[in-house]
Amino acid sequence: MITKDMVIGQVLKQHPETAEVFYALGMHCLGCPSSTMESVEGAAMTHGKNPDELVSELNKVIGQ
Repeated sequence: MITKDMVIGQVLKQHPETAEVFYALGMHCLGCPSSTMESVEGAAMTHGKNPDELVSELNKVIGQ
């Protein structure tokens, strides 16, 4: 299960299929250094997205 406090790099490493969700929301710097330090919640807020909705979409992709 993906949570808001998980780091983007961690999510991508465990669930590479989630990259499509990040790209669709305009988060195109998945390989940049910030992805190894920024939480899912922080990234959502930076990109003007609702963190809870992002987590929900990510969990749908991984089947949870």
